[in-house]
Amino acid sequence: MSSQDHIRNPIEWACDQILLAALSVGSLGRSLEGSQASQEASLPAVCRINAADLRDALVRGLDDFGAYRTDVIFLCLVYPLVGIALVWLTFGNEFLPLLFPLASGFALVGPVAAVGLYEMSRRREQGISITWADAFGAISSPAFGAILVLGMLLLAILLFWLLVATVIYQLTLGPEPPVSVAAFVRDVFTTRVGWAMIVVGVGVGFLFALLVLAISVVSFPLLLDRNVGLRTAVLTSISAVAANPGPMAVWGLIVASGLVIGSIPAFLGLIFVMPVLGHATWHLYRKVVAPSTSQSVLTSVRN
Repeated sequence: MSSQDHIRNPIEWACDQILLAALSVGSLGRSLEGSQASQEASLPAVCRINAADLRDALVRGLDDFGAYRTDVIFLCLVYPLVGIALVWLTFGNEFLPLLFPLASGFALVGPVAAVGLYEMSRRREQGISITWADAFGAISSPAFGAILVLGMLLLAILLFWLLVATVIYQLTLGPEPPVSVAAFVRDVFTTRVGWAMIVVGVGVGFLFALLVLAISVVSFPLLLDRNVGLRTAVLTSISAVAANPGPMAVWGLIVASGLVIGSIPAFLGLIFVMPVLGHATWHLYRKVVAPSTSQSVLTSVRN
């Protein structure tokens, strides 16, 4: 049997992905710095966008989801499983105050969780046939090392948020753990210190969300799309937010609202919300970051 006719089993496929990941991590230094040309070039230009662009990005994201819904639903089954695991971890009363910080903190690591969706949208844009396995194509990207480091940074931000949320609870309703779920809910919504915890927690959580939005809204798609370094990707993302404070604030609100709505029915809504938002973020990136010279030439040739 010829090699091209051989159908790999899941174990062979997984081994290939592990090998690709190892090779990518081995080139971490080059990945963090990007190509020599990108190091010497200025930051990619960012464009101004408006509400119509946000709406169009969502429509295109929904279209991507519709085109590959079976594949992305299969991939995104992990999100409600993670959510249920979070609930299970906080089942004991001593961890109950961390339930909301954990659920809301999912938005802080959402950008790295959606990298596979960005890759699927990127390939569809190029007219490449896509299956669920192509979501793992980011592993073979030259920028995988930078993507991994940025993902670890978001994870560190999440852990720091949980630490801050714990301190907020201890200074308000704590330091003793709740005696029951009912007592905790009653104390949160019917006492002055409970409302103080809500106000301070939401305010501080907003700052964490703003930080993550600024450094990641276009950095992951940019790393997948071009051979740039981690510094260039993060600075471009910050520039995109600074150039479009209003639309980016609305986008952050859309993402946060979508994740909250998707989390309500036992996190099952995330099976649909996450892929739509993930695909839409890719199209938002296309609108915010101006194409490179080579991409512009290729587009004009195609047209």
